[in-house]
Amino acid sequence: MDTTIKKSATPDSMFTSKLQGLLRWESFLVLIVFLVCVMNSYLSPYFLDPWNLSDATFNFTEKALIALPMAMLIIAKEIDISVAAIISLSSTLMGLVAQMGAPVYAVALVGILAGAACGLFNGILVTRFKIPSIVVTIGTMSLFRGISYILLGDQVVRDYPDGFEFFGQGYVYWVFSFELVLFAFFALVFYWLLHRTTFGRYTYAIGNNPTASYYSGIKVDKHRLILFTLVGVMSGVASILLTSRLGSTRPSIAMGWELSIITMVVLGGVSILGGSGTIAGVVLAVILMGLVTFGMGLLNIPGIVMTIIVGVMLITVVSLPVLITMYKTSLKRKEAKAL
Repeated sequence: MDTTIKKSATPDSMFTSKLQGLLRWESFLVLIVFLVCVMNSYLSPYFLDPWNLSDATFNFTEKALIALPMAMLIIAKEIDISVAAIISLSSTLMGLVAQMGAPVYAVALVGILAGAACGLFNGILVTRFKIPSIVVTIGTMSLFRGISYILLGDQVVRDYPDGFEFFGQGYVYWVFSFELVLFAFFALVFYWLLHRTTFGRYTYAIGNNPTASYYSGIKVDKHRLILFTLVGVMSGVASILLTSRLGSTRPSIAMGWELSIITMVVLGGVSILGGSGTIAGVVLAVILMGLVTFGMGLLNIPGIVMTIIVGVMLITVVSLPVLITMYKTSLKRKEAKAL
């Protein structure tokens, strides 16, 4: 033990430790965020306006709230692609309750409970019947969205109680919206949950080796059930914010959001195969995607072009470490042959 301590205190090991810190995925994302800020401020004089930046956060905070538990679920080797449909069903049920004259807190509670029930339903199907989560959530994606269409049809619900608009349009202080403050709060909560608790350590263990985790005493199925429910709860919270911001409910709400959310998680460095990733990386990826989209909006770039650029950016950023690893491996082989 003494030898280890002495070794860790040498200048070489300290330099190596600092170098490894700089080479982390999060450091790379910070650099990209900085470059995007510099480029956007150069191309548009309106980019650094505090109110413009505040408005830009509305484009990603709702998706980002779901990306936090989704990161934990993917680290645990599972996935939920029904999140957008959960938003739709939660919003539909909130709209129906609001039409009955329910107060603000009851409408919001219905949104959260509906999301939790959908997440729990997904978790039960995955853990009890041993069906792959991607298959289950493809099915429930259609199921939840279909129920919304049956309940509302082509109707649009706009009769929400006074005060409900604060969730998606209100400001807590100056340019800091309620949505942004809520996202910051939950980012800290999920950081603590994943990186500072036994629950988080179990999540990494299950993602790396579910069988070994089971035989070491971890209740794998119960853990996964909780994670699916967490994703559902946060989808319900996002549904409240989105419905409040739009001021209306329709069955097609949040269509296609699941891909954006999973993109945020993967761009944040979470391995799609499970076992690795951080909340800090996901938060940086969320900020990066928000700034890129906002900057392109200021330049009046069409939405379809934005989608293409974001897709190319994702492929480039994700494939870069793989290419670097292949290049290093190739160099090592050449050196070995030369010897």
